[in-house]
Amino acid sequence: MVAPRACLTKVLSYFPFLLVLLDLQCEGIEGGINAEVEKHLEMGKKLLAAGQLADALSHFHAAVDGDPDNYIAYYRRATVYLAMGKSKSALPDLSKVIQLKPDFTSARLQRGNLLLKQGKLDEAEEDFKKVVQSNPSEKEENEAKAQLTKADELQRLIVEARAAFENQDYTTAIDLLNIILETCVWDSDLRELRAECYIQINESGKAISDLKASSKLKNDNTEAFYKISTIYYQLGDHEMSLGEIRECLKLDPDHKHCFAHYKQVKKLNKQLTTGEDLIRQEKYSDAINKYESAMKTEPNVFQFTLYAKERICHCLSKNQQAKEAIRTCTQVLEQDASNVNALKDRAEAYILEEQYEEAIKDYEIARDHSEHDQAVKEGLEKAQKLLKQSQKKDYYKILGVKRNAKKREIIKAYRKLAMQWHPDNFQEENEKKQAEKKFIDIAAAKEVLTDPEMRKKFDSGEDPLDPENQQGGGGHHFHRSWNQWQGFNPFGSGGPFNFKFHFN
Repeated sequence: MVAPRACLTKVLSYFPFLLVLLDLQCEGIEGGINAEVEKHLEMGKKLLAAGQLADALSHFHAAVDGDPDNYIAYYRRATVYLAMGKSKSALPDLSKVIQLKPDFTSARLQRGNLLLKQGKLDEAEEDFKKVVQSNPSEKEENEAKAQLTKADELQRLIVEARAAFENQDYTTAIDLLNIILETCVWDSDLRELRAECYIQINESGKAISDLKASSKLKNDNTEAFYKISTIYYQLGDHEMSLGEIRECLKLDPDHKHCFAHYKQVKKLNKQLTTGEDLIRQEKYSDAINKYESAMKTEPNVFQFTLYAKERICHCLSKNQQAKEAIRTCTQVLEQDASNVNALKDRAEAYILEEQYEEAIKDYEIARDHSEHDQAVKEGLEKAQKLLKQSQKKDYYKILGVKRNAKKREIIKAYRKLAMQWHPDNFQEENEKKQAEKKFIDIAAAKEVLTDPEMRKKFDSGEDPLDPENQQGGGGHHFHRSWNQWQGFNPFGSGGPFNFKFHFN
């Protein structure tokens, strides 16, 4: 069931349309209409009453073409335009009605209301005054007088709003313009004035809304498109800025300001989009160069500088340039502490630097700002595992290599340490036992880090040689005595030791 208030609102929204239908019944059709025109008028009237607006409009077009001096045809066509929300098209027809029949008060009252919405207050007042002077019905007279009072009040408010703007009291100007634009909804100049007020108090979104409305209300409104584009540009939205400035150039290809701004936005847009393409291709060094170029192209808009640094931070992290990534990501986060992308990338860089507690902090902050981000959840779990793992045995530290070390580096480090800590190099019993333990750890580290599957498990926070992680008793076990390791030659055949190591 529809609420009473909703019903009332619906009835009121159709009231002008119903009033017009009553006017049509009262006016009648004056003599002298040919049969074909009369047929179109009657058919159009029936279709209009039935709500079939497009079909009704076709018949009224035919009636106007058949008799260009018939005010009823124009009036009924204006009625359809109004019902369809095409007020701009209705206004010329109403003016034609008044030209053909100056005492047609309903048409003059409706035109006055449309002029009021357009902010043409002087013209609207003239129509309302003539309605009052033309012996109207009581209802029309009351409406005309009420609209005259409203128009006079709007004139006063506009003067106050412009004065407030001139005095840089933008908040007061906005408050006054809000009241005015409730009635003068189609006044593009007042919308542009309010947009300028919003710009001055840094409410760019509202300014864009008013300017977009103005661009539709006023034909060839290049200035509105130019302002919208510059606002988007200052907000750091290069794609929207480019789209709006192209609309300006469609209207005037030689527009001086639009063309100059277009060249700047187009160049910057190209650099930024190319940077994203290079990231997708994992060409991180090339992407960094593009973002650095973008910062040179536009050094004065903070949002673009911040965005470029965020993407450089991402590239450095992905390229495993950990120290540089941490430095750049930190610069971003000093300006935007809740930047989830920078937090994730810095956390990954901290992991590369084995600063797990710092990585966990970043992931937790990122989670607070983006709780449904799966990458954040997985990254946090990984960092927590690695922290726990680092408090036990770290095969990278045992060999003294970085987490991103290549296999060749790992084998080289292993051979050097195996040679150094081989128990046969030690004679004293305690030293030999310590060397045996050290040697076993070195061999274990080499096996894990040179096996892709085992290394992947270890990098995700799981020690593949830890008995606690073994299921069903399978896998490798390094918890054995030196006697079980004897025979192992870290350099292969031909080395200084004539042993061969056998895995269980």
